[in-house]
Amino acid sequence: MRLTRGTALILLGIGLLVATLAAGAATAPDRTVSGVDAAGTPTPSPSPTPTPSPVDASTSDGTPTATPETTDAPTATPLPDRPQTLIGIQGGWTEDGSILRVDGSEDAWRDTRADGYFEVSMLDNGTIVAAFANESAEDCGDVGAPCAETGYRVIDPETDEILSEYTFPVSTLTNSEVHAVDATGSGGFVFTDMDRERVVVVENGTEVWEWRAESFYEAPADPTSRDWLHINDVDTIGDGRFLVSVRNANQILIVERGAGVVEVINEDDGGSDENCLRDGNRLFDADGDGDVRCGDPSVIREQHNPQWLGNGAVLVADSENDRVVELHRTDNGSWEPVWALREAGGLELDWPRDADRLPNGNTLVTDSLNRRVFEVNPQGELVWSIGTLRDSTGGPDIPYEADRLPFGEFAGGYDPGTPTPTDANGGTETDGDGADTATGDGTATVPDGTDTPPETETRTPLPRMTAAGSGDLNDTGSHVPGLSLAVAGLRGQFSWVPFWFAEAHLAVALLSVALVLGGGADTAWQRYRRD
Repeated sequence: MRLTRGTALILLGIGLLVATLAAGAATAPDRTVSGVDAAGTPTPSPSPTPTPSPVDASTSDGTPTATPETTDAPTATPLPDRPQTLIGIQGGWTEDGSILRVDGSEDAWRDTRADGYFEVSMLDNGTIVAAFANESAEDCGDVGAPCAETGYRVIDPETDEILSEYTFPVSTLTNSEVHAVDATGSGGFVFTDMDRERVVVVENGTEVWEWRAESFYEAPADPTSRDWLHINDVDTIGDGRFLVSVRNANQILIVERGAGVVEVINEDDGGSDENCLRDGNRLFDADGDGDVRCGDPSVIREQHNPQWLGNGAVLVADSENDRVVELHRTDNGSWEPVWALREAGGLELDWPRDADRLPNGNTLVTDSLNRRVFEVNPQGELVWSIGTLRDSTGGPDIPYEADRLPFGEFAGGYDPGTPTPTDANGGTETDGDGADTATGDGTATVPDGTDTPPETETRTPLPRMTAAGSGDLNDTGSHVPGLSLAVAGLRGQFSWVPFWFAEAHLAVALLSVALVLGGGADTAWQRYRRD
């Protein structure tokens, strides 16, 4: 029987798709590497090391008590026989999220009581503080129904009891979630409010201090009306000092209580701001001059979860550049890459959103769209890795952030005596004592609160890198217009899309569909002509 043109096109399309997917599956790297010997050896802790204040579970809000402790000499912190890892799983764009604790490569504990979990960390007494969000809420307050809710909670993993929560309603969950929370070391927590673009300190269930981003960036009249800045991370790095990630501006700020912004990592250099203004859904140009505070996207672009390694060094999940990069401050005050990681275990990073330098010099990475968490040594060699896709939840299990226990993510101290190269206030005078936005520093006390900086110990800098890794320091990757966004959407929405499915596979799949449709149309046309 003679093969018609239409049938040939259909068979070609099907065969091309099957062959491409089979080849992709056969050549995909293994995401699970036990790494017990390499990653599970005892590692000395930096010294002096501040011990987070314990949480008093009997208090009404579960916040730490204000009795920080320190060790005065180096101490060896013994590790378990197998690596213990705590992972915050967003799920599929805030759907089917969970907190997962992994023993080696096996699930040891999971909490699924939120639609999405983000930053998670274990406090000194073994309880877990986690940023979370739910797609619906019962109490909508002034926001009005329907609404969503977001905030943070403290959980006892031994009893599965939620010890406390701090939540508030938002009109829509998209780009309004609380992505980060950190213990302040002085009896409270600091979190990022992405809905109103601010950083907030809560003590005893009450907001006592905030930094509002409109004091530093041009702002829309209603900061909740758009995804303006997307402030997605905050870490305590010293006496009332916080490391703040402003994703949409490609910048990381040092914000100090009573002084506002004191340093900018990747300061605006007067170049093109197209990256930060694209699609009308990034920074806001209030005066219409086309100029906004926008960092160089070749340094960092839409980053997540930076870690302060000590004065003059920061480790960043450089998400849109699909890499992890360590930046050092130069003599002229600019920041430049000194170590980069672009691939691990034969798989290129895809939208990494967390990177932690461990005390032994290794780096723990959360590789979100590859749905894995892994550890590499300074040379970029894979020593431990797991895939986060688990059949038990039924969702894509996209990870947001991970901590290696018992250390967690800790930071080096920010030296207040070191001159800061950026005049963040643009010459505006501030009173340095919890001034409100009108004075120019953007900090404010809340009624019944205090603006006195908490007393916390500085920390010995973590190991820095000067070379190695797995990537060219000047290589920021590339995206295929349309295809890259489509692949990210498919991975985030459907758990059956494999982690190795990339732009090339999608292109072949679209071509295959076109061939099948074309063959079907040709067959129908030939039949019509015969009839």
